[in-house]
Amino acid sequence: MLSRVADSLYWMSRYLERAEHTTRLLDVNLNLMLDESWTSADRRWQRVLQSLGSPKDIEWKGDPFKLAHALTFDATHTSSVLGCIVGARENARHVREQISTEMWHRLNSLYLQVTRPEMQSDLHAEALLAQHEGPTEFLAQVMEAVHQFQGVTDSTMSHGEGWEFIQVGRYMERASATTMLLEAYQEDLWKTHDKVQEGNEYLEWMGLLRSATAFEAYCKVYTADLTPEWILEFLLLDDKFPHSLRFSVEAMQRALVAVQEVSGGSVRSETLSRISGRLRATLSYSSVDEILEGDVIAYLREIQHHCREIHNAIYELYVDYSIQAALAV
Repeated sequence: MLSRVADSLYWMSRYLERAEHTTRLLDVNLNLMLDESWTSADRRWQRVLQSLGSPKDIEWKGDPFKLAHALTFDATHTSSVLGCIVGARENARHVREQISTEMWHRLNSLYLQVTRPEMQSDLHAEALLAQHEGPTEFLAQVMEAVHQFQGVTDSTMSHGEGWEFIQVGRYMERASATTMLLEAYQEDLWKTHDKVQEGNEYLEWMGLLRSATAFEAYCKVYTADLTPEWILEFLLLDDKFPHSLRFSVEAMQRALVAVQEVSGGSVRSETLSRISGRLRATLSYSSVDEILEGDVIAYLREIQHHCREIHNAIYELYVDYSIQAALAV
């Protein structure tokens, strides 16, 4: 596969996964404003920004609707929902011949929906987010559209090398997002949970699970009894829940193995296999008790480091390779 095609499919998938994650975080935290919580609004929205990797030039200034507007509609920020959708559509346009017509129509419809002329008006967009049902309705539409695109992709695109690159991008982004989300909540929920009033901490833990689409799935496994150890175990180590870190890493590695089988092995591909295999083993053979006995933040940051290593190895192997390296394979 051409490097430009692999790159565009990879980033199309990552951008859409990022847009869905950002939309969900905003939806959950705007709804939490309706309930009392032990954390202040300041801390909650600073945590949202931390969960999104602390985007440049976006700061919490005391107004949740202005922040939600910046993270949703500000096209100058590539990390905003609009910026991600624009980026995904541009990458899809570059590989229009590689994706199905249904995929292009679904993504193009989403793009046209969020770039309507009235959406470019700050007053209109802020009013939409400030309405009682505006945030939930609009953000739900974006999340539903991304889910539809993923379903259309799985059902209309041949599950060959290109489809596998889409899976790599999706699960790479999901693994990184889950890790940053857990790190953002670590200080508030795991370090101080013994000092927190029981009724209010339940809302925060429920907010964390909903931010990872995990509340209902968690309750089916552990019942509605929310405890910090079980939440961490579920979001990190569960091998059946699609948004858990372990599930994402295993799905990403399976896709990488499939790509390597098609493209042929090489010394450099062995490096990628070793890095991804080490990360998978770390999660497969860890227990939540061992993680909590150590430094949880350091553990999460080590996982983020492994994800960056895998990303760099993917680029070195499939995107930025030299002509000499290609001929040597």
